[in-house]
Amino acid sequence: MTDTSAHSSAGSATRALSMSTVAFTVCFAVWTIFSIIGIRIKEDLGLNETQFGLLVGMPILTGSLVRMLLGIWTDRLGGRLVYTVTMLAAAFATFLLAFATTYAQMLVAALGVGLAGGSFAVGVAYVSRFYPASRQGTALGIFGVGNVGAAVTKFVAPFVLLAFGWQSVAMAWAVALAAMAVIFWFATEDDPVIRQRRLTGAGQPRSFLAEFAPLRDLRVWRFALYYFFAFGAFLALALWLPRYLIGVYGFDLATAGMIGAAYSIPASIFRAYGGVLSDRVGARTVLYWTFTVSALCCAILAIPATDYAVQGMNGPIAFHMAIGPTAFVAVAFVLGLFMSFGKAAVYKHIPVYYPQNVGAVGGLVGMIGGLGGFFLPIAFGALNDLTGIWSSCFMLLFVLVAACLAWMHLAVRRMERQAEAPATSFAPAAE
Repeated sequence: MTDTSAHSSAGSATRALSMSTVAFTVCFAVWTIFSIIGIRIKEDLGLNETQFGLLVGMPILTGSLVRMLLGIWTDRLGGRLVYTVTMLAAAFATFLLAFATTYAQMLVAALGVGLAGGSFAVGVAYVSRFYPASRQGTALGIFGVGNVGAAVTKFVAPFVLLAFGWQSVAMAWAVALAAMAVIFWFATEDDPVIRQRRLTGAGQPRSFLAEFAPLRDLRVWRFALYYFFAFGAFLALALWLPRYLIGVYGFDLATAGMIGAAYSIPASIFRAYGGVLSDRVGARTVLYWTFTVSALCCAILAIPATDYAVQGMNGPIAFHMAIGPTAFVAVAFVLGLFMSFGKAAVYKHIPVYYPQNVGAVGGLVGMIGGLGGFFLPIAFGALNDLTGIWSSCFMLLFVLVAACLAWMHLAVRRMERQAEAPATSFAPAAE
């Protein structure tokens, strides 16, 4: 990959990273707004669990599907322009949400709100152009800290909602996002590649269809599955946990929001450290840690509350086994921590293996990951309706992370066998 540091001062790179991270934080707060206001909407409209899952997942659908296209536009037009326009469009849709009155109207408005989630692909392509390959893991890890916007919504939105109503939350979040778009435009500059294009007068380096060429590589889709868990499951839980905590432990909305943030915060802030670890010990090692520890956490959280009796010497002895709220928060904290490492590790791969297609490949991986945030809440709600077991969501996540671990291990073993065999031709590494 070209060392873009030659084209960009340290100051401009730091400014691009810091402003992109703050902007992504605001975008993510908007993107997950239904994790709080959706609970009140569910009560007002009398929605069932599946309908609630669809409502909170609808913005995730839009934000996921547009990521690849936004990533490609960023490669071609520059992140400064695309980022600003994306934020303004999402702010407009979020403001209109406050005036929706029916379930159908809210679903349509939620599609527009979801544009805020597409900003991730823009930020990845934009920020990566300011840093050399040796520092991209750290830089993109710091950018990914913007996921903490989910915790911002969980901390602040319940109090705004209880004081002024859910419509006020939508309007306030829309104003904040529009203001951020204006600040971002005036506080940043075009990335080194776009500036070089303008200086030399060169046109686009390749056709639009050529942007999609790397998507034929199976490795891209394996990275996408990893991100489906590391990010998609994180996002799904960020949306679902307030509802889960209210249903399982009887917390009120404000308390459930704050406890849910105990999961979201480590899953966001420690993403930066995950990027540093990926630079130091390798992304593959970090992913092994992520999947192994996450599988253990999901297995623990999947255990349903159980009552059973043992025939004792003097008659039946009753036992009750359940994960209490303190233990739940502790395990959820660990799960979020290792998911944050995994998110950074996946994106460490992309600019290294696909330096000329960061937008397309990063957009696809982000899209698949985001779709996890759409489909999984719906699946959680459907499993609740079908089984009546609250912890069924963690049973599903255990199956998912086990599949990721198995596929990665098989791929690594295949690479090791190929490395041991006599080399007949050059073949790029699969990781």
